[in-house]
Amino acid sequence: MKHLNIKVRGKVQGVYFRISTKAVADQLGIKGFVLNCEDKSVYIEAEGDDFALESLLDFCHEGPEKAEVESVEIEETSELKGFTNFEVNQTH
Repeated sequence: MKHLNIKVRGKVQGVYFRISTKAVADQLGIKGFVLNCEDKSVYIEAEGDDFALESLLDFCHEGPEKAEVESVEIEETSELKGFTNFEVNQTH
């Protein structure tokens, strides 16, 4: 299990990015959350195994149909937060 902090920039708000991320995370068994940031980016904290997290990162680079992803910043941390599900949160 690993913990990733992910920041996705570009046209990623108002294009169903958060709900699409939740659907992907739920399919992969990833726990954590996704939220919109005031700077118009999307922030994700995700915990899962290597395969699941790599698959989530693949999605983050593409996003849903109307998204235009410009960059994905990834920070791996050693501390697991023990999330019990994957949630869509409001603005941070």
